[in-house]
Amino acid sequence: MPQEYTDILVEQQRRWRKTLALTAGIVTLVIGFSFYTGLFDPQRLSEGIPSVISLMAEGSPPDFSTAGTWLKPLFDTLAMSIAGTAIAVFFSVPLGLLAARNTTPHPIVYQMARTILNGLRSVPELIMGILFVAAVGFGALPGVLALGLHSIGMVGKFISEAIEHVADEPLEATRSAGATPLQVITHGVLPQVFPQISDVTIYRWEYNFRASTVMGMVGAGGIGFELMGSLRLMQYQEVSAILLVILGAVTMVDAIGIHLRKRFK
Repeated sequence: MPQEYTDILVEQQRRWRKTLALTAGIVTLVIGFSFYTGLFDPQRLSEGIPSVISLMAEGSPPDFSTAGTWLKPLFDTLAMSIAGTAIAVFFSVPLGLLAARNTTPHPIVYQMARTILNGLRSVPELIMGILFVAAVGFGALPGVLALGLHSIGMVGKFISEAIEHVADEPLEATRSAGATPLQVITHGVLPQVFPQISDVTIYRWEYNFRASTVMGMVGAGGIGFELMGSLRLMQYQEVSAILLVILGAVTMVDAIGIHLRKRFK
């Protein structure tokens, strides 16, 4: 066998061994953390099964007698998710441009934009919701602010990474035609990343709708507030009914998201 083929086989075997060692290390780490958290504790898990069955029995059948009062909270949840997503996209596009290496005006600006995105992304929206409830009071507004700010960190990161992977040819063509930096962005960058921005916007809206229910549990209004009230009163039949309503709403939002993604392709 020629030496070059032998070298290729040796290099391939070396890569396979590295991949296998890395995979084994990750699997070992996952199993170790699973044991640490009690995931493989059969006694503890078996003791919890009767409690779960008991709660399910207490929640049956679902009580929809007050379902008429859930329409406004459900609408508030939808409004929070849409407004929060709109805020996120509005601020994420300029921040994403500043946080991308090929469109940022200066390395210092790049680091500052990255730091802002990391900071917003590092604080959970639930903690932000608690802080904004304390700052602006109860209602949908603190939920919108919490979802919007946290989403800026996530959406901005995705947008910046999409911008960094755009093709250089359209950018060079617009620059050679004498375009200004703003025109390079509007004619060379944004047309390439618009499908990715549309996708991440829709996905983030779907996520924010689900997160809006959690916002209600800290006083930010919405259907989550009704769910928390029923839980505190231990009205488990009403809790199961609200959970079914939330499931139906999430399914509807996901279906709308699928339709929108098809339209923007």
